Amino acid sequence: MKVAVVGATGMVGEIMLKVLAERNFPVTELIPVASEKSVGKEIEFKGKKYTVVGLQTAVDLKADIALFSAGGQTSLDWAPKFAEAGTTVIDNSSAWRMDASKKLIVPEINAGELTSADKIIANPNCSTIQMVLVLAPLHKKYNIKRVIVSTYQSITGTGVKAVQQLENEYNGVQGDMAYKYPIHRNAIPQCDVFEENGYTKEEMKLVRETKKIMGDDRIAVTATAVRVPIVGGHSEAVNIEFSNDFDVSEVRKILHETPGVIVQDNTDTFTYPMPLYAAGKDDVFVGRIRRDESQANTLNLWIVSDNLRKGAATNTVQIAEYLVAHQLL
Repeated sequence: MKVAVVGATGMVGEIMLKVLAERNFPVTELIPVASEKSVGKEIEFKGKKYTVVGLQTAVDLKADIALFSAGGQTSLDWAPKFAEAGTTVIDNSSAWRMDASKKLIVPEINAGELTSADKIIANPNCSTIQMVLVLAPLHKKYNIKRVIVSTYQSITGTGVKAVQQLENEYNGVQGDMAYKYPIHRNAIPQCDVFEENGYTKEEMKLVRETKKIMGDDRIAVTATAVRVPIVGGHSEAVNIEFSNDFDVSEVRKILHETPGVIVQDNTDTFTYPMPLYAAGKDDVFVGRIRRDESQANTLNLWIVSDNLRKGAATNTVQIAEYLVAHQLL
C-alpha cells in the first residue's frame, strides 16, 4: 500500500502520520508531501526516515491513497491530478465537502455510501464530526427537528500560528497575531470569516455538513462558534429538539452503544467530558445529558473531542481503513 500524506509537515499531517502508525495501517511505501519550502526535509515514520517531496513528484509516484491536509486551494488544484493518476484522495479541507458529486464521510455513519468510483472523498469539519456522531443514532430513534449548537473551539483548529500567539501572550512576548484580538484570557466569537448572512464560515459548515452527512435536509441547524484559549479539544453545548419524546436513560443507553462515543455523565461524581481529558484520544465524549425543561421533546448535552484526531486525522485514516477493508481502491 503506497500512501501519500499531503501536508505531512503541518499540524494535522503530523498527527495523520502518528495515527497511521498507531493503527498499523498497511503502509508499504510512505510518500510525505509538502510545499516547496519543505521539500528535501526528512520526517520519521515507524523508525524509518523519509524525504519530503513536492506535489508533482507525488502525483507521478501514483500512490494508492493520498491523505490531504494542505488547505483548500491546494486540494482544489491538486486532488483532481492525483485522482486522474489513479490515486484515491481523502481530503481534510473544506474544498470538496459541499460538492454534490463528492461524498462527505464519517465512517461510523455513512461509509456504506462509498464505492470504488469515489476518487476524491471529503473529510468533514472537526466540529461537525463530533456532533453528528452523537446526533446520528438519536435521529434514527427520535427524529431530530432542530439543533442549536454553541462551540468552544481550541486554537489548534486555527493552526501553529495561533498556538504561538497564545504562548507569546501568556509569556508577555510581542509576536505575530493569528487573531484580530488577544486570545489569552479571552473568548473570540468568530471562527473563520463572516459570510453575507452574518454567520461565520465555521458556523455554516455545522449547518450544511450536518444535513449532508445525515442525509436529511429537513433538520434545522443553527450555530454559534467561539474560539477559546484551549490548546487541543473542541467542546459543544448542543440543544436537540425531536419529533418524538424520549427517555433520558434510554438516550444514555443508545449513546453508550454507539461506536466511537463514550458517555461520561454522572453529576454525583462530577463526571463530564472536558478537553483536558479528551486530548490524544480518538473517541467523542458526551455528558451533561438532560431534558430541556423549557420545551417538549428537547434534550441538552455536552460533546467534547480532540479536534486534531477524530476531528481530522483519525477520521481520515478510518475512511482509508474502510476503503482497504472493502477493497474499494
